[in-house]
Amino acid sequence: MCRWGDVCYERRAPEMPEPSDETNIEIDEMDEPTANRACRNVVPGMAAALPGGGVRARVTVRRLAVLALGVAALAVWACGNEPDAEPGASATWTHPRGAPSVFWNSATVYFLLTDRFLDGDPANDGALGRAHDGAKLRSFEGGDLAGVLQKLNDGYFDSLGVNVLWMTPFEEQIRGSVDEGTGRTYGYHGYWTRDWTRVDPALGTEADLRAVVEAAHTHGIRVLLDAVLNHTGPVTPEDPQWPDTWVRTSPRCTYGSYVTTVDCTLVDNLPDVRTDRDSPVDLPAWLADRWRREGRLDRETAELDAFFARTGYPRAPRYYIIKWLTDWVRELGFDGYRVDTAKHFEPAVSAQLKHEADRAFAGWKDAHPDQVTDGLPFYMMGEVFGWAPEQGREYDYGDRKVDFFDHGYGGLINFAFKSEGGSLDDIFTRYSTLLNGPLTGVAILNYNDSHDDGAPFDPARSDPMGAATRLLLAPGGAQIYYGDELARPLSVPGARGDANLRADMNWRDTADARTARILEHWRKLGRFRRAHPAVGAGVHHEIQAQPYVFSRVLDAGGASDRVVAGLGQPMGAKSIPVGGVFDEGAALRDAYSGVRAVVRDGVVSLSTPFSVVLLERVAPEGRAVD
Repeated sequence: MCRWGDVCYERRAPEMPEPSDETNIEIDEMDEPTANRACRNVVPGMAAALPGGGVRARVTVRRLAVLALGVAALAVWACGNEPDAEPGASATWTHPRGAPSVFWNSATVYFLLTDRFLDGDPANDGALGRAHDGAKLRSFEGGDLAGVLQKLNDGYFDSLGVNVLWMTPFEEQIRGSVDEGTGRTYGYHGYWTRDWTRVDPALGTEADLRAVVEAAHTHGIRVLLDAVLNHTGPVTPEDPQWPDTWVRTSPRCTYGSYVTTVDCTLVDNLPDVRTDRDSPVDLPAWLADRWRREGRLDRETAELDAFFARTGYPRAPRYYIIKWLTDWVRELGFDGYRVDTAKHFEPAVSAQLKHEADRAFAGWKDAHPDQVTDGLPFYMMGEVFGWAPEQGREYDYGDRKVDFFDHGYGGLINFAFKSEGGSLDDIFTRYSTLLNGPLTGVAILNYNDSHDDGAPFDPARSDPMGAATRLLLAPGGAQIYYGDELARPLSVPGARGDANLRADMNWRDTADARTARILEHWRKLGRFRRAHPAVGAGVHHEIQAQPYVFSRVLDAGGASDRVVAGLGQPMGAKSIPVGGVFDEGAALRDAYSGVRAVVRDGVVSLSTPFSVVLLERVAPEGRAVD
């Protein structure tokens, strides 16, 4: 049996019959492994090496919706040995039937500001007549969906072990600009929505967005839609205010209680959607006029009529937006939401959003069975600013506590990780205890730095490799913020406020030797993490304090995954105790260096030029894993 601790490489069969609920299939020969992709609901059976690098395998296919049409290019795992594998190029694991929290706590999420990532289509620069006259890094800079697609197709995210992509909101933003005290600013970041039904033309088209989602799924990468439900964009001379029946413009939040956090505006001139009201409202006249000019008013209103007729919801502001947000799921197949400002509107609204998103996701899967990644349900991750795992399941508003996990959220962003003190083992032990204790069954997302956190970990990028080790080997989900892997500067001369955190991606730095070493470190850790769910979702145990060695063991759904890692090890010859995690005589590989070794007297002895060791179980040379 191919266990999660084994090194498993994806193979593609040229043809496969329609699977029954459980079908054994003989595959005589397949091509070379493709890079770091998901096993797509295939449970390995027996595999044996063939001359020329092919594999003969007998696999058991368990039927899911994705397999219902008997896809010709079905991906399978053929377990065994790749003696020429690139160090760290471990294969990918995809969630079996079981708790979604296992996947999401082991996920590696790449978060990018689309406008700052890569300009793949200069033709859309300057869309909607927006001038490039903002303060430093506060105009649209040209990054777009075409640039994201280019990097997906290039395998850039695969090389980092990424299995979830989170982009800033793509919906059309306000056309004008505002000054919130840091200079003239446009809605390049995506959180100032003007029209929830249209892709902002500065980022591309709906076809571009569809291509990104489909390409991500082809690479075994889920895609999160950044859902903004709490507020519209600011009012400018070019952007009228939504009607008073839709939004409130005061008071400003003071954050002293539930009411002063929810029934208020986050900042001046950021109208707050009246998510608490059930009174029916009409479409804003300016929006209806615009749709009429674009020739889509009849279609949009007919879809709204059908939605309200099906659901029985009142035509209240929140339900319009829920309809628009879930349309993107139904039409393009987004796998989940990152919900913006989740603590600033009623928890019941989050549950309503999740209910409709579940329905939309099921509809997309029924219509696109060949594109379904696996059986995981739709996922919602909340931005509950200030929440930390030590707080448990409940967030405290001061006068009221709310369990967001009981209102549709499978996970929350962890705002404490960046400032956690103590040794690595202190952090790892604390998080493992929480995730296997009071937070069992839910997920967290750790980060070192982000788009609106003015107190990042290592703001000077003095130790970007240490930052990678801390983040990617910690229990819980890991968020790579674009440029972490290239030590993109978090302070830019002339920039003010959060613009410092949102510089253009420093692609040119990849030619620098130091940046190349940093990137390779992130890649090795990321691929190891993606191959082994135990890293993020397993139980942590310190084996040795100095030099530091620890294990992670995951037992879930009848399968198991286990790894041992050593940090701060001597260069050259080293001995790593495996603490009974691997049996005597087990064949292991250091995924960081590619060096193989065998367990002797509970120890692995090897010589590598690195201080990091990432041990995983492999098949002995020339033998299949049973």
